[in-house]
Amino acid sequence: MRVPTAQFHITKGTPKRFVAQADSGNEIARAFCGDCGTPLYVQVETRPDVVGLRVCTLDDPGWFRPEADIFVKSAQPWEPVDAAVPRYPEYPPGKSYPVAEDR
Repeated sequence: MRVPTAQFHITKGTPKRFVAQADSGNEIARAFCGDCGTPLYVQVETRPDVVGLRVCTLDDPGWFRPEADIFVKSAQPWEPVDAAVPRYPEYPPGKSYPVAEDR
């Protein structure tokens, strides 16, 4: 789920980060707990104003309802499918992060 960076705060500890190049060519930083390895959030260089918070970090993730399944081209065959949720092989058209201009 996307959260504005201004409303996102780490309350305990310092996450470890792994930085890689996304399929879009943009740099993506994945943050995780350095003690247990739980994925925490992602951040794309072209959208420093947004943090992609991992739902598994919520105390009660039961209220969360996805708007879409993305990157289903790489989904495993055993992955559950909710017919009520739109599926996209990559980012939905018009919803993707822009590609960095300075490459």
